[in-house]
Amino acid sequence: MQRILIIEDDEAIAAIERDYLEIDGFAVEIVPDGESGLTRGLTGQFDLILLDLMLPGLDGFAVCRRLRDALDIPILMVTARQEDIDKIRGLGLGADDYIEKPFSPSVLVARVKAHLARYARLTDTPRVRHQISLGGLRVDTDTRRVTADGREIELKNREYELLLFLMQHPDIVFSRETLYEHIWGMDAMGDNATDAVHINRLREKIEKDPSNPRYIQTVWGAGYRLKGVK
Repeated sequence: MQRILIIEDDEAIAAIERDYLEIDGFAVEIVPDGESGLTRGLTGQFDLILLDLMLPGLDGFAVCRRLRDALDIPILMVTARQEDIDKIRGLGLGADDYIEKPFSPSVLVARVKAHLARYARLTDTPRVRHQISLGGLRVDTDTRRVTADGREIELKNREYELLLFLMQHPDIVFSRETLYEHIWGMDAMGDNATDAVHINRLREKIEKDPSNPRYIQTVWGAGYRLKGVK
């Protein structure tokens, strides 16, 4: 049975999340504050964490950063705040996705299932070791080592998956919705800012001049493509 940790100080919301997840066969534990949530997340061997942004003690940002430094499991941030900067910050700290309050419990369960399925595919499928090269970009798909113009760069899970997908399909334009479906393994549910944030963070890491990208280009009104640089 897969185990979910809910870090949420609103008892009513936490109970709704727990009830719907337990109906679908998950084992669920609730922790009401940041400090306890961090401790349980690091020691409890969970398969996925639902993390509220506004928590007593340590806030969700601090908890997410410290969990991501130690864990390679899906972390979904749950927030009532609408500001894009909060979402960008959370994704930048390593959250895999975010869910806005108020939310449909069935949508939350669908997101949880999709992220767990995606994680299982990535961890359970044996990889054939090979390298993909495009211009100055190099990816070793076995070691997940990435270099850009001779510099080794460190990518978070979604950043790596996004770069690898684009390198496997050079010069093809993908909409934000299509990228979200391919990388996050689910339909884009009305908000495609997630992959835009990851595109920007990728540019900051692999481009010499992120404001004038050589590799990942924006095709206005259509989406993004990774240019087949020779």
